Amino acid sequence: MYRWQGLDEVPVNWGASVVTIGEFDGVHRGHQLIVARAVEIGRERGLPVVAVTFDPHPDEVVRPGSHPPFLCSTRRRAELLGGLGVAAVCVVPFTLEFSRLDPDEFVRQVLVERLHAAAVVEGEEFVFGHRALGNVALLAKLGEKYRYTAEGLPLLTLDGVIVSSTSIRQLLAAGEVTEAATMLGRPHRVDGVVVRGDQRGRLLGFPTANVESPPHTAIPADGIYAGWLAALDEPGAESGRWPAVISVGTDPASDGRVRTAGAYALDRADLDLYGLHAGIDFAVRLRGMLRFESADALVEQMHTDVERTREICGG
Repeated sequence: MYRWQGLDEVPVNWGASVVTIGEFDGVHRGHQLIVARAVEIGRERGLPVVAVTFDPHPDEVVRPGSHPPFLCSTRRRAELLGGLGVAAVCVVPFTLEFSRLDPDEFVRQVLVERLHAAAVVEGEEFVFGHRALGNVALLAKLGEKYRYTAEGLPLLTLDGVIVSSTSIRQLLAAGEVTEAATMLGRPHRVDGVVVRGDQRGRLLGFPTANVESPPHTAIPADGIYAGWLAALDEPGAESGRWPAVISVGTDPASDGRVRTAGAYALDRADLDLYGLHAGIDFAVRLRGMLRFESADALVEQMHTDVERTREICGG
């Protein structure tokens, strides 16, 4: 899969393609349906599929300070889209100047001049251009001018709830990681570099890999979770995966401003992941944070958490 940082990196000899545009945060099941339709059209026409996304998040540019929590990093987003059959991901730098493009200019610059769109697939509520004046109907009308087809797919609902990045963020903020996984189509992942913590877990016999995630990462509510710890190589592929007890809380050194996630891989006290990239996948919330009167009481509870995780995640 190709990954282009901006439209200028699209090869000059790039031919016609099927295009889908969006933030694709989380690449959830609603996104997956849109991409699947784009891939289907690409297969029918013998064309590659290009997913166009943006960095930074448009909200942060248009309304500074309103940046929503990320469900996944840009790298993870590209990896997931590639797994769905996308041939190339184009990450367009979102600037104030770009936000002011009128719909026609947006289509010309993004879809026509570099990507040579022959077909465009979006969700039915897709909007684009300055002040979000463009919609799917206008996208289709402009397609008559620029010779591409366009279609908008109905939004996916589960149990009467629209599957959206916003809904998933709300579930994670409440610690409802199992429900979030249903919308995502996989467990929610927090990834980053493994850093040294206060070593308390190691002293208690449960060495923990503390993951330093990028700013604005969507970290679930404080508590203890069952899930998995994955070691990741440079491209983001898993080089190891273990059932794990996960702890989410606030870093005391940050005056309550920074929340962190750490994972103890079951029966793997020998792991040394410091400085490496790792992902923490959340399966089930076991409990909230508790206060313990002694270290022995804490260790007893941790053994209980380990056994429950073993039952849920194996290992």
